[in-house]
Amino acid sequence: MKKGWQKALVLLLIVSLLALVGCAGDKPAPAGDKQGGEEPKKVLKVGSDIAYAPFEFFDEKHVPQGFDIDLMTAIAEDLGYEVEFETAAFDGLIPALQAKKYDCIISAMTIREDRAKSILFSDPYFKAEQYIAFLEGKNYTKVADLKDAKIGVQLNTTGQFVLEDVGLNPQKYDIMPDALNALLHGGVDAVVGDNQAILEFIKANPGTNIKYVAADTGDEYYGIGFNLENTELCEKVNASLKKLKESGKYAEIYSKWFQGEVPEF
Repeated sequence: MKKGWQKALVLLLIVSLLALVGCAGDKPAPAGDKQGGEEPKKVLKVGSDIAYAPFEFFDEKHVPQGFDIDLMTAIAEDLGYEVEFETAAFDGLIPALQAKKYDCIISAMTIREDRAKSILFSDPYFKAEQYIAFLEGKNYTKVADLKDAKIGVQLNTTGQFVLEDVGLNPQKYDIMPDALNALLHGGVDAVVGDNQAILEFIKANPGTNIKYVAADTGDEYYGIGFNLENTELCEKVNASLKKLKESGKYAEIYSKWFQGEVPEF
């Protein structure tokens, strides 16, 4: 009887061990699956031309960095989203958004009337202005001075539009650093572009003899873009943006990337 009882105990232990091994072999729940009663976070897919420091760029580990990246991450966190950035050429962002490849786009994009016919913009999140960059020895003070100059701009940006509006035909480059490198190597006489992008290039390339002046084009404002029908997400982002400004988080992010006082708008 005792011997039979021992055999039964051994058999029970073997069965228990097999059950444990079977449990250990189960696959872990995929990231974002409901675990411990917690709801998975929704993913916010964001398109951006991640080649425009200091707003969006990749670091040495190919991780997105920059003002726009930090701001969008803070907004997503406030709204309970995980954020996922995907890079694309600037002039392809709006078509990709319209094709619903992204939930929204953020890429130092100026709010313009023509763009607002195609996409919905958030409230402004950044105030900028256009600079005219040129090499020492030139003397440009306003857009009209450029009428006989070879001018470089980034494709489909405000710099291109303001020049074409006054009848000038600039040379277009895919990214701003290419336009500024063309300036350094004599390919163009001047570059017109957003002030912070030009300042960042000069900072990253010390020793260059690039000079600049503010163009006589007035202030401009950047917005986050959404599909025209996606008013719900746009309203949520606007509310979050307002909250970040009131809490001081916006000022914290701004001061991380830019010098001077945080602009009010």
